[in-house]
Amino acid sequence: MKVNISGMEEKNGKKSQAIIEVIDFGPLKITGNFLLKDLQRNKEESPAEVNLCRCGKSGNKPYCDESHKK
Repeated sequence: MKVNISGMEEKNGKKSQAIIEVIDFGPLKITGNFLLKDLQRNKEESPAEVNLCRCGKSGNKPYCDESHKK
């Protein structure tokens, strides 16, 4: 399943736009122009692609380290 998110938040005059893909038995794959903020919302990144853990087994949360395959 893919979800297209657009116009969520502006930064430097650019609207964020992302595609979120739910991978069967795997992570959420997010690609596009988006902001990723930490829990306190004081750090932010703007990666082109990220895989976020859904299983809770990752040793590098919120990122997927493929622990779901073990």
